[in-house]
Amino acid sequence: MTAQTGVGRTNQKRRTRTAIVTAARELIGTGTEVTMPAIARAALVSEATAYRYFPDLPSLISEALAGIWPPPAEALAPVAASADPVERTAFACEFLLRGILARQGSVRAMIAATITRPQTVTTRPGIRFGLIDHALLPLEDTLGATDPDAFTQLKRDLAVVVSAEALFTLTDLCGLDPDEAVSSAVRTASTLTEAAVRATA
Repeated sequence: MTAQTGVGRTNQKRRTRTAIVTAARELIGTGTEVTMPAIARAALVSEATAYRYFPDLPSLISEALAGIWPPPAEALAPVAASADPVERTAFACEFLLRGILARQGSVRAMIAATITRPQTVTTRPGIRFGLIDHALLPLEDTLGATDPDAFTQLKRDLAVVVSAEALFTLTDLCGLDPDEAVSSAVRTASTLTEAAVRATA
């Protein structure tokens, strides 16, 4: 094999990988179901080819999502001037859940994969944790300093509510429409945070 042929194959592999990731990103953006066969069809490759580049759907989704979600400080920029952790938490919760709704096909696929194969859980983005930490910055010098255990527990409580799992419970099992589900989760997150704030007063 000549060097030129080798370079050509390397470039072709790069183009194929890029096509697969691009197809995944575009499918994710539709909010519809995300599967490896659907991504392969959109990328104009076989499913077997897609699996040669990505061992499973979570790893492909993870790469496709890289850079799509803004960092916490950027996401919470509209409430950056607020020192009210309740307002900041409510905003963070709504931001996350609206983003999940826009990409719910991929989020559902990631959740399904990590339930059936727990060893893949590290491929989930875990965006909620950065948002929660940033939202609660005003409490670091109060509750975080005086009762670190309570501060940690608040973050855990919020991780249950500010989540795709909570959103899908409200829509799929409770029958709420997406807006009602988001409002319900935001109200719960606000209530939890307000109770923690009162405890520091």
